Amino acid sequence: MSMMKTAVMTGLGRVIIEQRPIPEPGEGEVQVKLEYVGICGSDLHYFEHGRIGEGTPVKPPFVLGHEPGGVVTKTGGAVKNLKAGDRVALEPGKTCGHCEFCKTGRYNLCPEVVFFATPPVDGVFSEYTTHPADLCFKLPDNVSTLEGALIEPLAVGFHAANQGGAHAGQRALVFGSGCIGLVSIMALKAEGVSAVYAADIIPKRLDKALELGAAGVINSKTEDIVKKAAEITGGAGFDLIIETAGTEVSTRQAIALAKKGAVIVLVGYSASGELTLPVSLALDKELTFKTVFRYRHIYPMAIEAVASGKVNLKGIVTEIFPLDDIQNALDKSINDKTNMVKAVVRIP
Repeated sequence: MSMMKTAVMTGLGRVIIEQRPIPEPGEGEVQVKLEYVGICGSDLHYFEHGRIGEGTPVKPPFVLGHEPGGVVTKTGGAVKNLKAGDRVALEPGKTCGHCEFCKTGRYNLCPEVVFFATPPVDGVFSEYTTHPADLCFKLPDNVSTLEGALIEPLAVGFHAANQGGAHAGQRALVFGSGCIGLVSIMALKAEGVSAVYAADIIPKRLDKALELGAAGVINSKTEDIVKKAAEITGGAGFDLIIETAGTEVSTRQAIALAKKGAVIVLVGYSASGELTLPVSLALDKELTFKTVFRYRHIYPMAIEAVASGKVNLKGIVTEIFPLDDIQNALDKSINDKTNMVKAVVRIP
């Protein structure tokens, strides 16, 4: 039996490399030799705390990782859209296909979804995986498998932009310039938003936001964010705000800085799962709140945006670690948030 390297979480803050059998593709599936897998904030939550909010807790041994890009190595029966050698981005959630959410196209809300690295389902910090061919999207020649791995977080950014009704003529503000904040900035720009601004408290992340196309930035730790926003918008407020930081203070600021009739899209999860907000002000402004849970029908759009040059996905990566160094990769991502915006694991 052929074996592969797999990074296995054995307890909180602990991961080891062990050998596991290489999986074989079933009917309608492909086997993929993984080349890059991104480290997501949810991976870090599971690694550090063992659960996210009220979700199912991790029961080690457990495999993290749900942002994969790689090359098809085998195809199962009935697969016609892919062949060995095709480079692909993998959409990590398998849905039931028959519930009301799947049937109405809102498959990201399927209650029976099986999603990589969401307990009890193992993720893909490993050399190989198998996955339904219909959830593996072929990459154009000018899109690398590194970018393919980052299509997953980019899909969240595009879904946030779509939920907010992003369009030309708007001024938008994105709270948080971590990975999801940065891909949200790029998605908003790709969808034609005229000017996108970023707010964060970490200078290096704000520099990255400017590098990736933000029209301006606000350091909400050292600047008066209300005054700065008034200067930017002429006192009117922002048309669209995407909140990715998941903090109460930034969500309250979003309400304060929104224009009357604006849309606020909530993406970030708070540590406690609860926020106290100025609802009366939101009512006075007749604000619309939208939320984001993963994404739906986004991968082809996101891949095209990268292929056409509208989105610089490689620009969000701050460090690439080999699979054998994954303990260090996870530790550094948790402990050095000032410098680590997005880490990616390279699979041998």
